[in-house]
Amino acid sequence: MEFYMDKNKARNQIKKLYLIDSLGGLMIGGASWVALLAARGFSTVEIGFAESIFHVASMIFEVPSGALADVFGRKKIMILSSIMTIISSTFMILSRSFVGIAVTMIFSALSYNLASGTREALAYDSLKDAGIENEYQKFASNDLMIYQIFSSTGTLLIGVALMLGYKKANLVDIILAIICVGIAGTFFEIKTNLNQKKSVIGRFKEVAVESTRFIKNNRKARFIIFFNALTGAISILILFFLQAKLPEFGLPKIWLGPALFIMGLGAALGAKVIQYFSKLRYMIIGSVSILGVLLALASIFTGNVWLIIVGGFIGAFFDNFLEVRTDVLLNDMVPSDQRATLMSINSFTFSVIMIVLSPIFGWIFSAI
Repeated sequence: MEFYMDKNKARNQIKKLYLIDSLGGLMIGGASWVALLAARGFSTVEIGFAESIFHVASMIFEVPSGALADVFGRKKIMILSSIMTIISSTFMILSRSFVGIAVTMIFSALSYNLASGTREALAYDSLKDAGIENEYQKFASNDLMIYQIFSSTGTLLIGVALMLGYKKANLVDIILAIICVGIAGTFFEIKTNLNQKKSVIGRFKEVAVESTRFIKNNRKARFIIFFNALTGAISILILFFLQAKLPEFGLPKIWLGPALFIMGLGAALGAKVIQYFSKLRYMIIGSVSILGVLLALASIFTGNVWLIIVGGFIGAFFDNFLEVRTDVLLNDMVPSDQRATLMSINSFTFSVIMIVLSPIFGWIFSAI
């Protein structure tokens, strides 16, 4: 078998992806957008609608963005993702009304969608092209761990963002995104059979047809995608609503950031630890993970702040414990020509489940 990319070049590509995700986690304007909008006088109803707009836009753009990466190349789409962040942050600075904020949310969703699936496809195919695809689990584990640590740090910096104000906080995001554009511009594009076809329409048609055929004929892939998305949605919604409930249970507001940071470290640890269980069957990992997430949900009903924080840590741990294994398993199953599209279907499923479960969890938490 002929390899087109040497191992060092592939590993350097991986390091650049780590760097981009690290910078993404430190974008304090994006991490603090709810608090910043509230400080500007926007109501909680308006903020809630802005969140809904993000999720609806994300659901609409997720699969098409993956197809764009498969058709036009992963490097171009990673660059475009960071450009969307620049546009989103600029709109956030300039917007004075809810309409402007709504547009901001759409560009923010586009930035997320363009990188989602594309990042994983670029990493896997880079390693595969160098004949070292067995190192993908290490990437998936380290990348998620790095992102969790830096995004948790971004959460800790909410106070700094409020002190700077929304203009300077979003200017920080713009500067970091410009750096990400420069890094993404140094990526090496991975050639697939799809890249060799001259007709763009023909390439889009092939991606759509082959991706649909794969999902339709692969029951195992459908189950893995749904199960992972369901487990992840439950875990994330628990942590999301705990931001509001922990102070109600008696946690001083000054400790809310550190508590969320600790739970975020649980996610980082779960992403790392899964490397040492690479031979464990998926069903065992899945069963243990869903039990861990349900334990986190059960801890909330105790009303004890410290048990809830421990439960949140456990839930976040097992969410990413499962997420990394799912990522590796799906990438091993899907063909390179449709990799970004099919990985985007994974994210699309998560968005749908989030939209369905969000009001249900809102009702559950309001009753506690």
